[in-house]
This record gives sequence, structure tokens and C-alpha cells, in this order.
Amino acid sequence: MPADEFEDSDVPAGPLLLPLDAWHRAKGGRMVDFAGYSMPVQYEGIMAEHLWTRTHAGLFDVSHMGQLYISGEGVEAALEAVLPIDLSTLPLGGVRYSLLLDETGGILDDLMVTRWATGFYLVVNGATKWDDIAHLREHLPDAVTINHLDESALLALQGPQVAEALAPLVEGEQPLSALSFMRGAAFKLGGVDAWISRSGYTGEDGFEISIPAESAAAVADLIAAQPQVRPIGLGARDSLRLEAGLPLYGHDMTAEMEPVEAGLAFGINKRRRTEGGFPGAERVIEALMEGPSRRRVGLAIEGRMAAREGAQVLVGETPVGIVTSGGFSPSLERPIAMAYVEAPHSAEGTRLFIDVRGRKLAATIVPMPFVPHRYHRKGAA
Repeated sequence: MPADEFEDSDVPAGPLLLPLDAWHRAKGGRMVDFAGYSMPVQYEGIMAEHLWTRTHAGLFDVSHMGQLYISGEGVEAALEAVLPIDLSTLPLGGVRYSLLLDETGGILDDLMVTRWATGFYLVVNGATKWDDIAHLREHLPDAVTINHLDESALLALQGPQVAEALAPLVEGEQPLSALSFMRGAAFKLGGVDAWISRSGYTGEDGFEISIPAESAAAVADLIAAQPQVRPIGLGARDSLRLEAGLPLYGHDMTAEMEPVEAGLAFGINKRRRTEGGFPGAERVIEALMEGPSRRRVGLAIEGRMAAREGAQVLVGETPVGIVTSGGFSPSLERPIAMAYVEAPHSAEGTRLFIDVRGRKLAATIVPMPFVPHRYHRKGAA
């Protein structure tokens, strides 16, 4: 829709149904409310689904995410005015991580930007997409059009066997194998027009697949029929991204946090660090030069008890941080967490305690990701 046509009344009341709602229920998905949608939290069990994705291929429905197409006169410069991204170095079909920041450098959302032939394709978080659309409408010029691709579904296929599972099903001007991490192209998938990028949020090799919502069930059936593939719910998606050290918006990223302390300085491209010209640039550049007052860190926790969001991190009896994500790692068979910790106590190897309902859990700051990433990078075997 044009940028000046979006109104608050366009925000639907929830919980909404995904295009694959009936498909999930038929597969035994246990449905919960999430980000304004009814979504499957699990099918056969979170542990089993997590480990299947790490060893085979898991199919996720992420159609709650916002898919936007931004185009029009001066669109590149207009997007650079609202995102700390260098679009001049983004090739056709290239995908890049970026951030939507407020005027103080606080994180409003994280998102993926892809260059299409005549504009840019953005994927934003489901829980924030209506606010994102309103923010972009307010800050982009009238010549730039925002199309919400709300008649498209989005699937994510993740795991070491994804290419083996998906390649026989697609046709295109290039083979699926030509896509390396953070590159995308148009394909036919079971005769359906599909935009496929080699990306995802589990730390594994993977593809994200945008298709017409009306074709979602047929495409999901086609993919799920492959012997490497099982449907995977929200529960395993969360434990997978935690193991991969990937922050979740609304938990490990909020408007109270800026990109450097969040460990997302890679989302501030080199030219923009010098030139600025994006919201909150002064604060972000200062944090890049002088260092933040706190940092997002990974914590390995002793014992079997998990620390959840909101638990205090202590040095002795003194609070020095707070857990923002935590849980049991199925791959490592131990509890892990992410936390914001005051910079003087944020070095790897630092011993800390986490207060869980009055019980102190011993923890050590460790590098992230907790489980190595296995992205399919260009030139890799």
C-alpha cells in the first residue's frame, strides 16, 4: 500500500490465523497465541524437534513475520535515512541484516533487507510489524511506496540437510546450489512462484521461502513429504536461536538498548559509522568509539536448573546485570542464557552468579554462539 494509505484501523484484531492454520492442526500442532497469531508451539515435542533440526531439516511457518516491498523514486537514499545500512554495496539478490532505530539509537526492530530489481524487500518481526509500517510511513517521503505483502506466506527450512531436501523441488534460472548465505533469487517451487533466500535464524544452513498464501498448504505438503523434513514449532525455534546466540526482539533487544551493547555493531555498516545520517547516530557512534556501559554476553550455567528472563546477574551480592533469554540447551545438555552485564564484568571467563528465586546459580561468561554456526558461505565446501 502507498505510504500515506496505512491507518491504525488497518491493524487487525487478533489472534489471527496463519495461512497454514488447518495444516498445523492436522499435523498435531499444539497452538498458542504468539505475536497476535495462533501458532504451533510444538508437534512431537520441543527436544525432539530441536535435535531433528540440528541433524536433518526442520520446516517452520514464519508467516506471522511482516513482508514489505519498498519502492519508488529515491528509495535507496530514503531507506538509508531510516536504517544504518549501506545499500550501495548490496547487490541484486543480496540480503543484509539491519536495524530500525529511534532518534536516541534505541532498537525498534531488527530486520532483513534484500535488493530486488526495482526496490527493496524487507522482512520484519511479527510482533512489531504494524508499528514498523507506521514508523516507515512517518519517516519515508511521499514518493516512496510501502507495499505490505500480506497475501504472502513465509516458510523457513533449517538444518544440515535442507539443500538435499529442497533442491529436487525447485526450478529457476540458476540452481538452488548457486545461493550462498544471505543471497536470494526467484524460483518455481512445485510450480508456484517463490522467492527463496539462503538465510534463517537457527544458526544452521537454511532457506526462507516466500510464496502466495493461497499456495502455502500445497508447498508445505511438498516440502514436508521429503524424508529429511519434519514440521517444527515455536518452542524449538526459540531454543535453536538461543544456542546460536541470536537475540530475540522484545527480549534481548528493545528500545531501551542500542546496537553496540546488544552485540549488533555489525549491523552498522562501515560507511555509516563515518557518515552517520541515521536515527540515533550520535549515540551509536559514541558507543562504537568509547565502548558501551554494558554488553550482551553468553552464560554457561552450572547444574541443571535454567535461568529465565528477568533473573538478576550478581558479582557476590551486587547486581551487575539481568538475564534476557535463558533455557536448557538440547544440543549441549546444559542450561545456557544471554544477559546484559555491566562492561567491567563482561569479559569472557568471568565467574558470576544468577539469582533464580533466591537460589544462586554459578555461571561463567562464554563466547557466543554456544553451538557453532553452519551457514553455507560462498566458497565453502
